[in-house]
Amino acid sequence: MDPVPALQEPLKKVLGPATAKVMAEHLGLHTVGDLLHHYPRRYEERGQLTHLADLPMDEHVTVVAQVADARLHSFASAKAPRGKGQRLEVTITDGSGRLQLVFFGNGVHKPHKELLPGTRAMFAGKVSVFNRRLQLAHPAYELLKGDGEEAIETWAGALIPIYPATAKLESWKIGKAVQTVLPSAQEALDPLPDSLRAGRGLLPLPEALLKIHRPHTKADIADARARLKWDEAFVLQVALARRRHTDALLPAVPRVPAADGLLTAFDDRLPFTLTEGQRKVSEEIFADLAATHPMHRLLQGEVGSGKTLVALRAMLAVVDAGGQAALLAPTEVLAQQHHRSVTEMMGELAEGGMLGGAEHATKVVLLTGSMGTAARRQALLDLVTGEAGVVIGTHALIEDKVQFHDLGLVVVDEQHRFGVEQRDALRGKAHSRGEKRSPHLLVMTATPIPRTVAMTVFGDLETSVLDQLPAGRSPIATHVVPAADKPHFLSRAWERVREEVGAGHQAYVVCPRIGDEEDDPKKAGKAGSPEDEAEKRPPLAVLDVAGDLDRGPLKGLKVEVLHGRMHPDDKDAVMRRFTAGETDVLVATTVIEVGVNVPNATAMVIMDADRFGVSQLHQLRGRVGRGSAPGLCLLVTEMPEAAPARARLAAVASTLDGFELSRIDLEQRREGDVLGQAQSGARSSLRVLAVIEDEEVIAEAREEAAAVVAADPELERLPGLRTALDALLDEEREQYLEKG
Repeated sequence: MDPVPALQEPLKKVLGPATAKVMAEHLGLHTVGDLLHHYPRRYEERGQLTHLADLPMDEHVTVVAQVADARLHSFASAKAPRGKGQRLEVTITDGSGRLQLVFFGNGVHKPHKELLPGTRAMFAGKVSVFNRRLQLAHPAYELLKGDGEEAIETWAGALIPIYPATAKLESWKIGKAVQTVLPSAQEALDPLPDSLRAGRGLLPLPEALLKIHRPHTKADIADARARLKWDEAFVLQVALARRRHTDALLPAVPRVPAADGLLTAFDDRLPFTLTEGQRKVSEEIFADLAATHPMHRLLQGEVGSGKTLVALRAMLAVVDAGGQAALLAPTEVLAQQHHRSVTEMMGELAEGGMLGGAEHATKVVLLTGSMGTAARRQALLDLVTGEAGVVIGTHALIEDKVQFHDLGLVVVDEQHRFGVEQRDALRGKAHSRGEKRSPHLLVMTATPIPRTVAMTVFGDLETSVLDQLPAGRSPIATHVVPAADKPHFLSRAWERVREEVGAGHQAYVVCPRIGDEEDDPKKAGKAGSPEDEAEKRPPLAVLDVAGDLDRGPLKGLKVEVLHGRMHPDDKDAVMRRFTAGETDVLVATTVIEVGVNVPNATAMVIMDADRFGVSQLHQLRGRVGRGSAPGLCLLVTEMPEAAPARARLAAVASTLDGFELSRIDLEQRREGDVLGQAQSGARSSLRVLAVIEDEEVIAEAREEAAAVVAADPELERLPGLRTALDALLDEEREQYLEKG
């Protein structure tokens, strides 16, 4: 009989409905297999106590400590007016610090009998402060009875596993539940092929599960983790390798550009030569476009490295070959900006069918949701007849009414903002010569991604990297402006903006919020420290800041605002005036984050910079220094110097290397964000694998996975791997992996 069902057994059958319900609701654990893969976060060593001095505030903690003192107090209260109320105060110590435990009312009797001085126990609760002292109110606890046989057996001798827990489910309760299901680990099907496991000296899966939950030595933990990291890396890479394998079997029309056609004419009119990196990446793309299966390529590079130019050359190559190309942008502002820059770069080559259009010209149309009826009707007609070779638009491109004559290439700008269904809908519009064929796909990402993340998240795409900046791009100086500590620094920042405008340049001021929305009370932190005060204040808003600047430090300058809730025509008019140099200072939200290109803008002041992520700050900063004059970026914050947010800002100020910053960004965030779990609320599929640290494991797993899938695409000879794959690719995660 197939042994798999043991791990698929619902927890309610094994642990009872009450415990199973709490595990499902609070930890997302439903089956025996889920619980076996809920690994300890760390281990307590018997005799080596937790440092009570390092307890984090407002977090649920588990500590092992000894009772130093226990006192029962009686007091009068509304419920016990005659002094019959009782409070038990227990002080525990670990040699490095002391912590007070408090029990009230009917809850004092059991601990009063059990928590006698000298007793050792595990305690769990939420750390709070009372009378300036740390305390746990009504903690749950589990006595550790000396070194008796029972304790040794229950807590696996030397090492006590501490599990990721919640207020409703303490670590040792999870430990007891694990103890109940642990025998089922023997029946776990191993996803790794025997040859791979033996070749790398990895433990069998049942043994790894036993050792991670009940280790006898630190070497047991290391061996188990090494094995389980391989499981995660390998199963994920197999999922991606199968995706690549399936894509390679899809039919696509080869697109080979005509000699001396539109692409050649475009290259001839460029006022500069391509960088070596741009040439190399273009060749990779052209080779893909000439194949009979669809290209799936990720184009990433530094802010300002010329990704749009490389993408445009690919689009023109497809038009040369008789097809059409579509560029999807995440916002209307960006779609309009792309349309403007593409038509400017192409000149008369973008005027196909018009008077003055060049010999090889095509039509470049814009399609967004806010277009007027007549303009929209004409754009749709140009697409279905093939008159327009290039279309640039937002998600309006994928509506049912939009039909293409022969869609050959889809370029997606800012991959993470488009849902899978949207990309699939656009792919479904690719008809070529009467047959349904997959278009080629080029994904551009403006945020540089560390190699391991690219292998893990975009592992089904071939990756091209642009790491050179074009000649003529200027350096950008970045400084942190600590407004709370040194208010005169902020005054100097506005003086610098006036100096840049006085020299004939322009500036951006970026704010986290628009200002016409209601303040969100949930965003307010707890008052107290300067950091709390900075957090408590609502984020600075475009409409407020613009008014203050106009009346105050930037009085007399032409200040305009730009944000996402403006009418699209108004947004476009504001951007046109700023691009034309008619506006001195643009006060905006992050709507300018990507793709906005105004070479004359040299200064940027980012208000409440601590409210933005590292990659977002780098992205925003890339809007300045795009011309021949050097750029200046000022990061304004009210956070005190010791705050973690200040370290993040200092990192941004210290380097212009986006790849380095993206590593810092990743190290500061939960690993689960990498696989898109932050948006979904689901548990991360990465439990022991750390994307940045385990670079070698991921790279080796990718190679092994490619070999396995090439030899056995359906994994018929590897039932354990199929089972693990099914568990990983629940519907939601499978969609996340479907980037093509």
